[in-house]
Amino acid sequence: MAACAALGLGIDQLTKWWVESTMTLGQVTDVLPPLLRWHYILNPGAAFSIGTDYTWVFTIIMAAVCGFLVYLMLKVRSVSWAVALGLVLGGAAGNLTDRLFREPSFGQGHVVDFIALPNFAIFNIADTCVVSGVILVCLLTLRGVGLDGVRTPSGTAPETGSTEEIGTKDIKNGKDNK
Repeated sequence: MAACAALGLGIDQLTKWWVESTMTLGQVTDVLPPLLRWHYILNPGAAFSIGTDYTWVFTIIMAAVCGFLVYLMLKVRSVSWAVALGLVLGGAAGNLTDRLFREPSFGQGHVVDFIALPNFAIFNIADTCVVSGVILVCLLTLRGVGLDGVRTPSGTAPETGSTEEIGTKDIKNGKDNK
């Protein structure tokens, strides 16, 4: 999990450094027209620039999420969960780094976004890590895979580990079957 988080954070910060050192703010560069462009912007808000006046709130939320994910790191015993949560942690840490250390001030920094798809938000590698990790978390949860990597069989109560017996009624004979 730590390796995935470090890789996500490293690639995110490296690409942001590259964008800042090779592009001017607002510059648009076609990469794979019309599907992919680099469009360098600074985002003070959340996704789709929501909440631009509450940057400090996002900083607190991201710090709490990072803290919780570090706590979960001690409980994860599954490679799949480690990858999923590591991606979320790396992405959250990437954007938190921007919030803490970029202009205009500590805790209220603007996030560097640059990946532009047609008719969609402009985002960065950290956002991609978070979304990919959350999708993996959803898939693991839907499959019933626990943090220990053990898949919970259907009909098992996860909190007790005991299998519930479900009774059915034989409609023809009116008898209860268990």
